[in-house]
Amino acid sequence: MSKFIDQTYKLKDKTVIITGSSGQLGRALCEAYLDLGSKVIGIDIKEPQKKINDVLYFNSDIKDYNKVNDLFKSIKKKCKSIDVLINNAGVSIFTPFEERTPKELDFVIDTNLKGTFYLIQAFIKNTNSRGRNANIINIGSMYGVISPDFRIYDQGDRKNSEIYGATKAGIIQLTKYFAVHLADKEIRVNSISPGGIYNPEFPQSKEFINKYSLRCPMKRMAKIDEIIGGVIFFSSNASSYITGQNLVIDGGMSCW
Repeated sequence: MSKFIDQTYKLKDKTVIITGSSGQLGRALCEAYLDLGSKVIGIDIKEPQKKINDVLYFNSDIKDYNKVNDLFKSIKKKCKSIDVLINNAGVSIFTPFEERTPKELDFVIDTNLKGTFYLIQAFIKNTNSRGRNANIINIGSMYGVISPDFRIYDQGDRKNSEIYGATKAGIIQLTKYFAVHLADKEIRVNSISPGGIYNPEFPQSKEFINKYSLRCPMKRMAKIDEIIGGVIFFSSNASSYITGQNLVIDGGMSCW
């Protein structure tokens, strides 16, 4: 059995690119793939508060087409292969809908949708991983599937915006498109759509956690490790016949 597990989840020596590597989920993904023996490339527009040893960091703005392409050229010089791309970087805005500005809309669309597109495009141009289980994992959101329940928010809570949900729905659709488009290149494309994740470093308010938990069938927010498992599954041979799928990890929130 151990041989089966080793072969199925073999990610040692794979080069894994993780965008948004300075954030809560990105940092945890970097640590997880290092534990699996992967070579980890972290990309973020922000410097990490605390760098993880053995992660090769690049500072870049994924909204910039030229910077993304230059970035992949630099990565290719340092790595024999580029095997896995995890499009984790994403942004939102929290101003009232009635006050939404064109600049705010562009910021979210350019980062979440155009940035993801640029990264996929650059990955395809620079990967030489045919036959190595190359794949792309996009991070969507349950709010790309359902609308937020505004009853769980109090004044001062950061309400998920309409444009955030629209871009995450777009990421799920990009996943389906590229799964078909890249199948002949032996590249799988899937997405993970998390529900609300508890952040112990910057915890949500007790009122929000209580209301969210009442709304969720499993009666709690997600732990960060519960999202990581799905990402690792999609990047491993355990999912070798799965492409174009969106795995919703939300404790059942989207079921009702």
